[in-house]
Amino acid sequence: MNPSTLIGIFASMLLLVSVLFFTAESPESFINLPGLAIVVTGTLAATFISYPLKEVLRVVRLVGLVFRRENTYVRDDINELVSMSRLWFKGDVRAVEKALEHTRNPFLRTGIQLVIANTKEDEIFDMLRWRIARLKAREHAEAQIFRTMATYAPAFGMIGTLVGLVNMLEVMDAGDLDVIGPRMAVALLTTFYGILLANLVFKPIAVKLERRTEERLITMNMVLEGISLITKRRLPSFIEETLNSFVANYHDEIRDASIKPRPTASSSAKG
Repeated sequence: MNPSTLIGIFASMLLLVSVLFFTAESPESFINLPGLAIVVTGTLAATFISYPLKEVLRVVRLVGLVFRRENTYVRDDINELVSMSRLWFKGDVRAVEKALEHTRNPFLRTGIQLVIANTKEDEIFDMLRWRIARLKAREHAEAQIFRTMATYAPAFGMIGTLVGLVNMLEVMDAGDLDVIGPRMAVALLTTFYGILLANLVFKPIAVKLERRTEERLITMNMVLEGISLITKRRLPSFIEETLNSFVANYHDEIRDASIKPRPTASSSAKG
């Protein structure tokens, strides 16, 4: 389970509990099933109209990624690239082909296969960059569906509010505040539902998917750099150090405060 998602869910539940039990005389006053149905049904209907069915169904399956921690296996990819570079540097093509049978990264496997086939370097890069661009475009479109739903939800919340106001106007002639007040509250609840779904469900899922895409693109570019170095027949040790720089994590890329500077001549003279 993704810890940040757990924290977000807990904070959201805490917010809703605070709203229901500390700002209202009765928690049931925030429950309006017809208004919630207007927001949810309208948002789903507009989404299905906007996108092809296969894209919407594929995105629904991606919701599970928000709740689990996804491993990028960057370290495994680096080890495989370095191992294959050693075999390739020795000229043992058969061993490289055998190692490819156990490679679970299709992007890495395709790149090494192109190298073994003596494909031109420019053609290898064009092929791999096209695959990177395709993944980026596809996953950006998946996240965009949730951003679109985040714009639809408040709009249908307003529609529910308008419906509630029309119903309220019908009873205003009677002047019965006992009827007008509850109907006004019901009218405003649909807007509450729309804003809540947009900002606590749809937008967070979209951001989570976008962050996942960024991490996957970093991994693919790292693999691309490794394949580039293999085609140039660089030393395996150089390839390993270069790839390790992709996963190196520095708090500050400009200056490392944990390392003491070397004393200068002027400071030594003062001492």
